[in-house]
Amino acid sequence: MNRPNILLIVSDDHGYADRSTHGTAGVRTPALDRLAAEGATCTDAYVTAPICSPSRAGMITGQYQQRWGGLWFDSAHIGTAPTMAEQLRTAGYATGYFGKVHYGDETPADRGAPPHHGFDESFYGLAGQSMGRLHYLHHTEQAVAEYGEAAEAMGVQPFWAGEEPAPFDGFTTDEIADRAIDFMQRHGVGEKQGEQPFFAMVAFNAVHNFAWQLPEDEREARGLPPFEDWHPGASEYLDWYDGAISPNLPDGRAYYLAQLELMDRAIGRLLDTLDAGGAASDTIVVYLTDNGGSRCNYGDNGELRGTKYTLWEGGIRVPFLVRWPGVTAAGSTVAEPVSALDLAATFTAAAGAGDGEHDGIDLRAVLSAAGDADTASASRELHWDCGWQWAMRRGDWKLLWVDADDPTAAYVRDVEHTATGDGLILTDLSGDPGERDNLAARRPRLVEQLIQAHARWREEVGLPADPSLSR
Repeated sequence: MNRPNILLIVSDDHGYADRSTHGTAGVRTPALDRLAAEGATCTDAYVTAPICSPSRAGMITGQYQQRWGGLWFDSAHIGTAPTMAEQLRTAGYATGYFGKVHYGDETPADRGAPPHHGFDESFYGLAGQSMGRLHYLHHTEQAVAEYGEAAEAMGVQPFWAGEEPAPFDGFTTDEIADRAIDFMQRHGVGEKQGEQPFFAMVAFNAVHNFAWQLPEDEREARGLPPFEDWHPGASEYLDWYDGAISPNLPDGRAYYLAQLELMDRAIGRLLDTLDAGGAASDTIVVYLTDNGGSRCNYGDNGELRGTKYTLWEGGIRVPFLVRWPGVTAAGSTVAEPVSALDLAATFTAAAGAGDGEHDGIDLRAVLSAAGDADTASASRELHWDCGWQWAMRRGDWKLLWVDADDPTAAYVRDVEHTATGDGLILTDLSGDPGERDNLAARRPRLVEQLIQAHARWREEVGLPADPSLSR
């Protein structure tokens, strides 16, 4: 396949077990099931952080965001490393971004805005200006005025097209898909097929909270009651928020599943556009989510321990599907550890865009050998570091460390209802993907080896020495 189109679909907080192929009750994801049936499912796929901002920065650059200090929300930004969009545009691709942006607290003039890191066309909401959220229904100045103090928390600010405001009222998931479909139809699909390959990044805000913000007809069709957004004066925000997440939100799981089904429907329209335009055989399609499923917002991570905000598997292992004609076999499974870091290296290699400075690997060999003997080195290391918690995986071994006394850990426990763990935890993921059996006391030499490996990695990416690694 010569210079393939690339469609990268990124969702938000999608639970690892929340695909209907897993048999999870109530889940309907026919488009994702179709993508898996026509391509490869990567079972051990990771992002570089358990929260969206640093994870997205690592994904778009193919470099560990810790290289420029991206550890948590308060230090997250996109950095200055070349993005995959910049590299693909230099190689002659038409580049388009559609959806949620959250690398920090960007304005449309900052590098974190898509027009300033490689995208020719863009339609996006700056979630960093709205507590990480985009409203599912309203994005106008009128909505900002009506919501008043609640506008930031509820994310009703207008979207942007390039550097111009793009207000709209309507279901955000569908609007994002509509804009992406229009872009694809003008580049590399149908009559435009073969003229110029495209790279389209489609970043849905679904299934992030607050999932009750459904189109009225969809809500009523499911028999779900309305739920009110926060309005100042009704209650203090944190008191209201506590009632808007698990376990206190009535019908919370049903709202989440509705948003998931509607996002899947939009993904189906993206795939149908490729089919109708004769471009499916010339397009790499990748689907993943930005961090582990958020159990406080009713995501289901199955047997994986933990959730968004934590470095347990449930916080960093994500759904990851790849359909790549000529590379992936239909219905194949890849059990090798792969990372969102690998996307930039893979896409630029496929596009003939040269070798960038990537921390990830070109996945073509791993994807094409699915089902055969192991192709990746058992010694491949993946690292995570949020300051108050860090982890690494080497082969099937994973070492996790948590400072449960850190103020951020306390916030995660108290506000997000999320257990963080404490101290050093060593697990063998081959037999214990749920990280239930802590082997640290039984394998002290291995623990020491992994601690030293993480210390070396910290030095490599430019992080200061960590007292927790001094033993």
